[in-house]
Amino acid sequence: MVKNQSGAQPDEPVFNKAPLIAVLLSGAFVAILNQTLLATALPHIMADLQLDANTAQWLQSVFMLVNGIMIPITAFLIERFTTRALFLTAMTIFGLGTLMCAIAPVFSILMAGRVLQAAGAGIIMPLMQTIMFMIFPIEKRGSAMGMFGLVIAFAPAIGPTLSGLIVDHFPWRSLFYVILPIVILDIIFAYLLLKNVTNRTFPKLDILSIILSTLGFGGLLYGFSAAGNSGWTSMQVVLSLLIGALALVWFIFRQLKLEQPILEFRVFKYSVFTITTVLGMVLFIAMIGAAVILPLMMQNMLGFSALESGLALLPGALLMGIMSPITGRLFDKFGARWLSIIGVTILVITTFMFAIFTEETTFTYIAAVNAIRMFGISMVMMPVTTAGLNQLPTKLIPHGTAMNNTMRQVAGSVGTALLVTVMTSNSIPDQGVAGMLHGVNISFIVAAIFAVIALIMAFFIKNSRPENPDDIRPR
Repeated sequence: MVKNQSGAQPDEPVFNKAPLIAVLLSGAFVAILNQTLLATALPHIMADLQLDANTAQWLQSVFMLVNGIMIPITAFLIERFTTRALFLTAMTIFGLGTLMCAIAPVFSILMAGRVLQAAGAGIIMPLMQTIMFMIFPIEKRGSAMGMFGLVIAFAPAIGPTLSGLIVDHFPWRSLFYVILPIVILDIIFAYLLLKNVTNRTFPKLDILSIILSTLGFGGLLYGFSAAGNSGWTSMQVVLSLLIGALALVWFIFRQLKLEQPILEFRVFKYSVFTITTVLGMVLFIAMIGAAVILPLMMQNMLGFSALESGLALLPGALLMGIMSPITGRLFDKFGARWLSIIGVTILVITTFMFAIFTEETTFTYIAAVNAIRMFGISMVMMPVTTAGLNQLPTKLIPHGTAMNNTMRQVAGSVGTALLVTVMTSNSIPDQGVAGMLHGVNISFIVAAIFAVIALIMAFFIKNSRPENPDDIRPR
């Protein structure tokens, strides 16, 4: 990449970014949308394929599991293959998985399709973040990541609502037929418009690192996911967490010794990156309460339909989507510190407001408080991500994006398992709906405590725009 005549920085390519961003956002949108699309369709799939709840739930769990395994490996893939080849391959794998799900006559083929979808999606997300950081200079990255935040906010929240609308009128396979044309169009436009913007360093493939990464992150993600249903003391949970932890420790030590690691853990030598990554994880744990607990509570305790529970989350998703580009511009102007402090303060207050549910709680209250909550999150999520990645040299950005996505995936699993466990263990079934709502309220108190921790951490965010990222020294 060369410096243009207008004096742009060497890191800033001179081609038209708009088509490239459109292609990337479209790919990310279907990848994230797909993660929550089956939420309200599972009962229809269970009835059609004659599955029990535990078996059907694997359609959700396996997506998160494979997605989490693929993300750490993506840093290696970004340095090994061209931008175009990697994105087209990831979208093609995702498209093949979508087609398999659409025509799946039996559960095993449906599961295989979900695995392929997750493998493609796990590459797309960190690749997109890396490309964004490569094609935009530091002073414009906030706005660019704001557009990315719009996709992250909007896609998963409309999934349950869209799914509810479709499966109420059409067979569940229609969900995948809706996604497939978007994927095909995105592949065509990517082939025509996508540029090679990442630098290839051709790292050596260390098979042992791949195995340890898969066992480490896969074991932890599976263990935390299974804990929500099976309990923390079950053999499968304890064994998977133990294997995952041991493999991950071995993986980390091996990466520190390799000249060309699969995933560079030295990114944590940059203090702002470390703080913002941990803050993002804590925020994810607090945020996951609304995404997981609210639909369960609304359907199982307050008598709302699946569509209504999805609609309750929609205003918050729309507000977060609208705000993400705005907060991106505010970040470019003011940095992440005060945006984070104000946003997390809103999150703390609204999370405590979710800890006082009763049988008389209305749909309007849930939707309104969740919307304000998502407004607060929109002020934090992308700004802290951008602030942390801004601290890294260009060569470490693929590792930073992979690490950031991996840690949040782990935090999401931990948060889901923890809050579901807290909810079920504190429910009092003998007291009817009020007793079950007691467990919900306690889970949101725990989520609020995590939000308070995030608020304290927000005060430690310092400068978020170094003058020259390639001259950065760890600190």
